[in-house]
Formats: sequence, C-alpha cells, structure tokens
Amino acid sequence: MSDLIPIVVDTREQAPYAFDPNRFSVERRALPAGDYSLVGSEERVAVERKSLADFAQTVIRARRRFREELKKLATCEFGCVVVEGSMRDVMDGVYGIGAHPNAVFGAAISICVDWGVPVYFCGDRQTAKQFVEAYLERCARAINERDLG
Repeated sequence: MSDLIPIVVDTREQAPYAFDPNRFSVERRALPAGDYSLVGSEERVAVERKSLADFAQTVIRARRRFREELKKLATCEFGCVVVEGSMRDVMDGVYGIGAHPNAVFGAAISICVDWGVPVYFCGDRQTAKQFVEAYLERCARAINERDLG
C-alpha cells in the first residue's frame, strides 16, 4: 500500500504545481470545483489557485462567472482560494489591471464573509504551492480521522 496522498489536478488548470512525488500521486481530470482536490473527496475538498493578476481580474471584471465557482467552493467542507501574492501586493496595486486596491481588497473580504470561503494570500507561487501541499495533506488526515472516528 502506498503512503502517497492521491490528489487530482483539474484538466483546466493551466499552470499546475509540480507536487512533491515523494508525498503525492497526481492524476489529471475534470473537477466539479477548484483546481486541486483529493481522490475520492472531490465534493469535499476544492482549492482554487489564482495568480494575483488573475485574482484581481476575476474579482473585478469576471464577477458573475466567479460567483458560480464560489457557490461550488462554499458547498465544500474544505473549499478555499489560494492567491499567489500578498495582501501588501494587493494594497500596492501590483496586479496590473488598473483596479483600485480597495476594490480588490473588498472583494477578498466579501468572498470570506459572504461566501464563507477563506482566501489565503501566500506571497508568491512557491509559497502558495507549499501551502496547497500542506493544506491537502491536512485535509486528507482530517477526512481519514472523521471517516474512521
């Protein structure tokens, strides 16, 4: 039996992370929500990854479409948005779409409060990847404990 954590990467994910092959096995297929999940827990776990520029673009200019994604994430036991950028980057407006930082900041707060979906600003891509690995690993453990307990 393998000790690798089986994860799913959505086929629409254009810049997937290279997960640690000593900790994870990876399969690619369409997910109901998010970019990353756990095999067998696709309805319970959904991680939506966004670069900072994509996050800003999405929450300002593609709100309607993103609302549908948020509806799905909100139904997950472990649903979240991971942003490859920092809150300081947001406030400094370094995402390059011309939107006011308060609008992007407010959209992030709205996602957390109105949808109940946490938004994690992870600073950069490498830190976000490490966060997603740890998040999925902890979700797998939590699900195992709940299902066995």
